[in-house]
Amino acid sequence: MKKTHIFIIIVIAVAIGIMVATSNDASTYVDFTTARELADDGKKSDIHVVGELKKDSQGHVTGIEEGADKVSFSFIMVDDRGREQRVDYDEPMPADLLRSEKVVVVGSYEGHDFKASKIILKCPSKYQEKNVNV
Repeated sequence: MKKTHIFIIIVIAVAIGIMVATSNDASTYVDFTTARELADDGKKSDIHVVGELKKDSQGHVTGIEEGADKVSFSFIMVDDRGREQRVDYDEPMPADLLRSEKVVVVGSYEGHDFKASKIILKCPSKYQEKNVNV
């Protein structure tokens, strides 16, 4: 075989190896019940949970508490199935958290609370066209 053929085969094998190795890290969006089951089964890696912030009858966000260190905070999130869960986050509150329509928390369970390592905000209304009279 030519050296170029051997090199191409090695590159393809490495690419396949990388895809197989990273496919185990891929995560799908789940609800808090599934996230709890995964944690109870020993899943230690990050779990993605999608939902909304808890709101009162007037539409105001409720359940946000400042941490003792004045940087971290916790909040109540309601997943797509309606289950409420306290989420702890050790970083400052993202700027548009209160205006977001959907929230994705990435993390895992620690005791009874979900410990988020990352918060992703979904704000589709920010990107919708507004009616502008010209």
